[in-house]
Amino acid sequence: MEVKEAIRERRSVRAYEPRDIPEDGLSKILEAARLAPSARNRQAWKFIVVREQHLREELARASAAQDFVGEAPVVIVAIGLDPEYIMRCGVPAYAVDLAIAVDHMTLQAVELGLGSCWIGAFYQNEVKKILNIPDRYKVVALLPIGYPSASPGPKNRKSLEEIVCYETFK
Repeated sequence: MEVKEAIRERRSVRAYEPRDIPEDGLSKILEAARLAPSARNRQAWKFIVVREQHLREELARASAAQDFVGEAPVVIVAIGLDPEYIMRCGVPAYAVDLAIAVDHMTLQAVELGLGSCWIGAFYQNEVKKILNIPDRYKVVALLPIGYPSASPGPKNRKSLEEIVCYETFK
């Protein structure tokens, strides 16, 4: 699959089949995150792979009762290990670094016939408690992954003319 096709095919999947992800597929997804660029190549991140059903169900409750989070066979939790580091541009590096890494994982999942849904609507302290994550770190995203049981419709996107300007802001 070409990258352009994976980008076009990626959807936020909120319904999963009750079957496991093969270990080699999961490894490819995690490798995609490992290869992602990061500020100063620090790779100040950690990914927790959650397969145990009771933990996935607890994560679903910590995600404002988004039950599908617990129904996916795997939830990958993306954690920034240095939330204090701010890039010269004034933006926290961990948020950008993990956005890139999680996006790499979502695209790799598409190539493998898997679906995912980027979850940012969760209670930080509850997720940390469930997974024993130290307070000094920052959970950035939960990423349920699995075989889609339903195919979401096409994405509605603005035209390039609406989102792009050249040389100066207009």
